[in-house]
Amino acid sequence: MSQAQSIYERIGGRDGVEAVVSDFYDRVFDDPLLEPYFEDTDREALYAHQVQFISTVAGGPVSYDGADMQQAHEGMGISDEAFDRVATYLAEALRENDVTEDDVDAIIDQVADLQPDVVEQ
Repeated sequence: MSQAQSIYERIGGRDGVEAVVSDFYDRVFDDPLLEPYFEDTDREALYAHQVQFISTVAGGPVSYDGADMQQAHEGMGISDEAFDRVATYLAEALRENDVTEDDVDAIIDQVADLQPDVVEQ
């Protein structure tokens, strides 16, 4: 009996996740609302952490070893609008890379659960 494929496997494994993350950051870094959040950020490290994060939430054989979400975003003043825009760009990047709508929804639902830890009121 074979096991059902994980979202990670359906995306295309590491190569698929890297394509999604690349498309995601193309959108994020071009957005004037989001640009200030990334001015002093090591983009290579950010990219690597995002690959780990997406791989983890998609059920891949990767463990996220970055700071917890609250600690990683503390003091950044992230608004609900900025969080929502990032989530929208992630969903668009997933769809652009032929991820099914069910899998997009599953990933975005997990991301949405993190909103209270990321957004500063």
